[in-house]
This record gives sequence, structure tokens and C-alpha cells, in this order.
Amino acid sequence: MHEGTNLPHFASFAAVPAAPGVMTQARRALLDLLFPPRCVICRQTGSAFCPACLSRVQPTQEEAPSDPETAGSVRLSGIRSAGLYRPPLSLAIREFKYRRRTDLAASLSGLMAHTWQSSGVGVDLVAAVPLHEKRLAERGYNQAELLAVEFCRAVKLPHLSPGLLARQKSTEHQVGLGLQERRRNVEGAFVWNGPPLQGATVLLIDDVATTGSTLDACAEALLQAGAGALWALTAARAVVKSGHDRLADGPIP
Repeated sequence: MHEGTNLPHFASFAAVPAAPGVMTQARRALLDLLFPPRCVICRQTGSAFCPACLSRVQPTQEEAPSDPETAGSVRLSGIRSAGLYRPPLSLAIREFKYRRRTDLAASLSGLMAHTWQSSGVGVDLVAAVPLHEKRLAERGYNQAELLAVEFCRAVKLPHLSPGLLARQKSTEHQVGLGLQERRRNVEGAFVWNGPPLQGATVLLIDDVATTGSTLDACAEALLQAGAGALWALTAARAVVKSGHDRLADGPIP
């Protein structure tokens, strides 16, 4: 995989996340000993998302092609996803996103790292899709931020400091909205609060891509800040048919 431009001025607002400290690792090891983690899918002890269940994740085709009406993004060079939004991956993401199973971040980001390293694309910076402060207070964490931190640790890429790319508009939940409604819902929702990006190639991280509308709205803010090429990487890709707002296993995420 070729490298991005790695311009030195990025060091003032982006860095590869440090590994957890010795005390943090020791605390985790003790908790795992006292309360062994169980797979979110099959409930076997040993890990949050066991290797057997991970092996059942259905991969996407390159570029995750979909109906042109659902493609959504016109500002991104491409969207890569680790798997299709179908069980077991869809079940794991719901637990991670809505039921505080933050321990799934490492397994999900591991899938994403493998997908990205296979792509051969080089980037300078990684940015998580931000939550509005109201939604962040409700949920207690930004699932995309957790994925981005673990992903950057794995692939040694600089992660943008939280708050630089911000969600300035509190939007409706995307769940249950139709395709065109999703695009209108996030239009103008994001803003860049940092220094000029001076042509940096940026990778956006999120949990699920459906129409690409949220990622595209983020890309608009980054382009206005001077970014160059923009890519996106998600844990899952939901593929819907034109005119539909539901998947086979439930509402589009």
C-alpha cells in the first residue's frame, strides 16, 4: 500500500493514537479473567466477536456497488466496507451502537483494517463521522470515533483530534428515513473547525454506509477546508433497492 503525502504540519492536529497504558491493559486482563467476554452472536466465552462468527461475515464487492439512485456520494473517491449489513455483522453493530457493547470496537475495526490494507489506497489523515453534542450526551460515546481510534492504532495512521470535524446541526435519526430524506436531513450538517487541510487525502470512518449521504455531507465540509481526495471506510454496507427504505432484516441503519 502506498503512503499518503504525510505533510508535517498535520502533527499539530492529528496523531497515531497511543497504545493503552500498562495499567489499563492490566485492568482489562483482570476483568477478562473475572468476567470472561462472551461472543455477542453465539455467546461462547473468549472474545466479544468470536473467530467462528467473524468468519460468517459476508464481504462486499469492491466499491460496494449499488443502484445509482442509492449511490448517494458525489464527493468521495470511493467507499470501502468490511462486510454486508446482514447477520452476524448487523447484529454485532446494533449491539455496539445501541447497547453499549463498546468492547466490539476492536473486532469491528480489525475487519476494517484488513479491508483497507487490501485496498492499496494511501491517505494522510483519518476522521470519524461526528455526532452532534446532544446525541453524544444521549449515547455516551461516538461509535465511529471508537472505530477510528482502534483502526488508526492498527494501521498506524494519524487520527484527527475530535471536534475539528463537527456536527453543527442536530439531525433526525437516519433510521426509517427514505433515501431522498436522508440526503436532505444531513445537508449542511457538518463543519470544519481546524486549520486548512492543504490538499490532504482524508479517510472518513463510520459504522454503516447505506446511501452514502452522511459521508458525503462530511466530505463537503472537508473539501471546503481544503482537503484533496476523500475516501470512506465503514464496518458494514447496507444495500437497498431503489425506492425501498427497509432491508431484509429490518430498517436501514
